[in-house]
Amino acid sequence: MPATTPIDPEYVAELERRLVATEAEFARVTAQNALLESSNAILAAANARLERMLSQARHARFGPSSEKGDPDQRNLFAEDIEVAEGQLVAAGDAADKALGKTPKHKKAAKRNKGNLPDHLERVEQVIEPESTVCPCGCGEMVKIGEDRTQRLDVVPAQFRVLVTVRPKYICRMCDGKSHAQAPAPEFLVPRGLGTNRFAVHSVVAKFCDHLPFYRQAEIWRRDGIEIDRTMLANWAGRIAFHVAPIIDAMIDELKASDRLFADETTVPVLAPRTGKTRKDYLWAVVRDQRGWGGADPPIVVFQHSRSRSAETAKKIFSGFKGGSLTVDGYAGYDALGDPKKTNRPWGITYCWTHWRRRFVEYSRTTESPICMEMTERIGQLYKIEAEIRGKNPATRCAIRQKLSKPIVEALRPWLEAQLDRLPASSDLARHIRYGLKRWEGLTRFLDDGRIEMDTNAVENAIRPIPLTRKNALFAGNDDGAVTWARMASLIGTCKLNGINPQAYLEHVLDKILNGHMQGNIQDLLPWNFKPDGARNS
Repeated sequence: MPATTPIDPEYVAELERRLVATEAEFARVTAQNALLESSNAILAAANARLERMLSQARHARFGPSSEKGDPDQRNLFAEDIEVAEGQLVAAGDAADKALGKTPKHKKAAKRNKGNLPDHLERVEQVIEPESTVCPCGCGEMVKIGEDRTQRLDVVPAQFRVLVTVRPKYICRMCDGKSHAQAPAPEFLVPRGLGTNRFAVHSVVAKFCDHLPFYRQAEIWRRDGIEIDRTMLANWAGRIAFHVAPIIDAMIDELKASDRLFADETTVPVLAPRTGKTRKDYLWAVVRDQRGWGGADPPIVVFQHSRSRSAETAKKIFSGFKGGSLTVDGYAGYDALGDPKKTNRPWGITYCWTHWRRRFVEYSRTTESPICMEMTERIGQLYKIEAEIRGKNPATRCAIRQKLSKPIVEALRPWLEAQLDRLPASSDLARHIRYGLKRWEGLTRFLDDGRIEMDTNAVENAIRPIPLTRKNALFAGNDDGAVTWARMASLIGTCKLNGINPQAYLEHVLDKILNGHMQGNIQDLLPWNFKPDGARNS
């Protein structure tokens, strides 16, 4: 019987190593293929989504309707495109990684994607290599430079308990007659649960970031913080009480201005003992001179009212200087321009955007050459306005007289000619008569460089109200509506002036609680706020 050749143990071990390596490579390739399939699926889905959105964007831009839509909706649309683009890039990076390639990125587009303000704390994270010893055996390597990158980081909200300690001192040499202790700091709620900063944070979260109190309570509950929403509402009411003199001072500023904007929006208020809400109103008055380079800071003040009547409008504007008031077509403002009904009549200026919107909405259901022509002519006026924005009143008026006035003068006879061809009861005829009836107010901007063509200034200032209304549902009572108005006034004015509402409200609340004199109320107005070393946002 032939002798069996012994198997070399090293050979067996080598075969085992090869088998393990082969299995590992097979697993890697399998995983690679799976990753590639997943990436390809993501790429295909993202590409299809981008194609759909591109088609929608082209239709919105070049379709029969020239209406651009709500700015917030356009922003959401742009965000969706960025989401799809992010998926494409991530899927491509994953595919390159699976193939062992270094991801190649295109040069970043020159667009503003944010900034890294200088006042933010810089925390350095130094990443050293595993070894700085030369692999050739030469010894320790020498540092010749470094690569630096900066990325924005965030530390989630951290709760802390502020413990206030006031040591007591006494003199034992004079039988305790002499003693010393620092006075207790003033808080919004004496012996309350939260600091002033926390109360302001809650108010800003609701009236600036549209986060109602019950949602705030739910968020904080995740960290074990139990705070009832009624307590937050109480804090807001206290702040509203303390800032009332500031609101009064802002109204006085508006009363002295002769170029203002006005609008109103609904606010639901819970009716007592009914369990139902009633429709109240927040009236907004805005001063914004930035369009013509005026020196006065922008202001918005909201006032609560149960009515939208002309009598309410007269009450709101009682004591005002008068001048030019830019509004939409609501007839409630007309009495302000009638010297027989008011002691200080206003020159009522009407909004071209509201008139244009009527034709745009009509054209959505009916292709009308009249509507297309009308929107085109108004568009020519707005192109001129875009060129003169920020210039001085004299220059604006001169350019309007030269370029805008011929367009406007040609518009009226053309519209009157269209009326002769249309049924008197038609919607399109009604839209034309809307503007012709208000022709004096629509054309007032031609002769005054300090007057704007539209109410965009007040519409932009009023936009946060519907957002808060949507999330908060309603105000619990009249006091809640007044608080809403005051907070919206201060926060809105802060935003118009580029001021951080959180920093501002902390500052003024501290000043007021610590005895700031009413005679220095001007120091507490938003546009006079000077933050300590921080960039406004």
